[in-house]
Amino acid sequence: MCGIAGVFNLNGTPFSEEYLKRMASSIAHRGPDGEGYYTADGVALAHKRLSILDVSERGAQPMFSKDHEWVVVFNGCIYNFKELKRELLEKGHQFISTTDTEVITEGLAAYGVDFFKRLDGMFAIAAWNTKEKRLYLSRDRFGVKPLYYWFNGKTVVFASEIKAIIQHPDFEVKVNKQSLNEYFTFQNLFTYQTLFEGVTMLPQANTVQIDRSSAIVKHQSWWDYDFTQPDEQMSFEEAKEETSRLFQEAVTRQMVSDVPVGAYLSGGMDSGSITAIASKHVRRLTTFTCGFDMSEVTGYEANYDERRDAELMANHFKTEHYEQVINAGDLAWSLPRVVYHLEDLRVGMSYPNYYISRLASKFVKVCLQGTGGDELYGGYPWRYYRIYDSVDQQQFFDQYYDFWQRLVPDQDRATLFHQHLYKDIDLSHPRTTFERVFTFNKKMRYEQPEEHIQNSLYFEIKTFLHGLLIVGDKLSMANGLEERFPFLDNTLVNFAQKIPVRHKLGNLEAMKRVEENTWQKKKTYREFNDGKNVLRKAMLDFIPERIINRKKQGFSAPDESWYRGENAVYIKELLLGKKLRSSEFINPDYIRRIVNEHIDQKINHRLLLWSFMNFEWWCKIFLDGERFE
Repeated sequence: MCGIAGVFNLNGTPFSEEYLKRMASSIAHRGPDGEGYYTADGVALAHKRLSILDVSERGAQPMFSKDHEWVVVFNGCIYNFKELKRELLEKGHQFISTTDTEVITEGLAAYGVDFFKRLDGMFAIAAWNTKEKRLYLSRDRFGVKPLYYWFNGKTVVFASEIKAIIQHPDFEVKVNKQSLNEYFTFQNLFTYQTLFEGVTMLPQANTVQIDRSSAIVKHQSWWDYDFTQPDEQMSFEEAKEETSRLFQEAVTRQMVSDVPVGAYLSGGMDSGSITAIASKHVRRLTTFTCGFDMSEVTGYEANYDERRDAELMANHFKTEHYEQVINAGDLAWSLPRVVYHLEDLRVGMSYPNYYISRLASKFVKVCLQGTGGDELYGGYPWRYYRIYDSVDQQQFFDQYYDFWQRLVPDQDRATLFHQHLYKDIDLSHPRTTFERVFTFNKKMRYEQPEEHIQNSLYFEIKTFLHGLLIVGDKLSMANGLEERFPFLDNTLVNFAQKIPVRHKLGNLEAMKRVEENTWQKKKTYREFNDGKNVLRKAMLDFIPERIINRKKQGFSAPDESWYRGENAVYIKELLLGKKLRSSEFINPDYIRRIVNEHIDQKINHRLLLWSFMNFEWWCKIFLDGERFE
């Protein structure tokens, strides 16, 4: 787990070592244990190391293949590296370390860049071929590890984080207007553009090739999710038993480490199941929970604190358990730090993620967490059932797009943006971007209810999960912590895609009997909590039934209440003052209306208020260079 950065001047001009070290320094939090550099033939590679496997100098990067044809900088962890290493040893390759990085260098020497497809793990890799004078960038199947690049026709600059790219002397920070429109529609980006004009995120399961003979970046997509071919002959019992077996293998596989491994432990099923397996391998496994001060919280948010259930499971599995309690006042200190590390704003009110990873990093370097189970096994039934009765593709798109406008609907965009910005925005961009996620997969059909749900699973795992993974990487690495995701295991994912929808959702037949009355439908959406049905049954092997049947709950602070209470003053100071930096892009009158409606308890605008605060700090930090204490 590390940070990587680099430059490739296509004309062969050497890149300044001073700027290369400045790029690396900007992401030093990703790798506090060491650094390394390589410069030759117009390419410059930098690496900041977080030592997880083979913490000796033998694991230092950049790392060469034994034939010196390949030099690699790598961020991530390859879980099947031991199996691949045995295969390479049989082919005559030699190894001097016990790292997964050396397996990558020798794998490239043996098989070329097709070797990336065989890696089971999370990775962002830059590989320079010294013979061909060609640079390759590649990213893992699921997009756990981020990798960004900027290309001006003469120079390619890449890095794990955009703040390293900003250090290049030719780069100028500007707002990408279309991405800003996209963000304030979905609270996410479905394209691979970013809020920084000209900076692109490499798509997951993609390899790009850059060489001097062609001034273009050549993409190769080598894998994608596919829920369209379920095994309809699979019984529920078969699905349950195989899920249980593969899940245990995945957790065990992802515990490979030469440093301490811990686990996040909420009160839910996914993290609890991971803890159950991990605690069999680590005596007194260290676990971490984030809770919230509920002294002035009422309504549905009063149930957000999961500490009690987490404590019960910690006692059950005999873990060494630590808790972080967040108060309303903790938002103001963390917000600029969260924005600085996120850079490219994404889903959710994520400052609790920052605090819990900060806590975990004091005890371990690696932490297991449960993200991915919902997206694979159908954990959001209230979303899928909204499009269950769609009659064709057009109705499916209309209904689902309406739901995914999480922040500002299309009709309000003219009053959201400053008039000069509004004129420059392609108003069709969010809808086009939304539909393109589906049309990218040519196998999708829109005729049967089960097909609609399959399509929803694909969409959410490609967009919503991807956003969660970016947030997880940035905020854990801000604290020098590696997060791992056992549900995102190649073999487990391959199998989960084959499980029929009827095994994942328990009330399909009941949905078919729901009356056409709109009110009745909406009531049903709220009440159905039947997601992850087969996963729940599989996890009964590991955790108490009361946890299995617990109503699903996201990891979120009670911000609706806090924004009306203690944090109301901070929100007004940040968003309603005369020095509103984001007013160059966002209409201050629109912001004022949203703030007042929320504080006056007319509408719950917590998502939109979070996004306004994030973008205000984004402008201060990245446009104005404002520092924070």
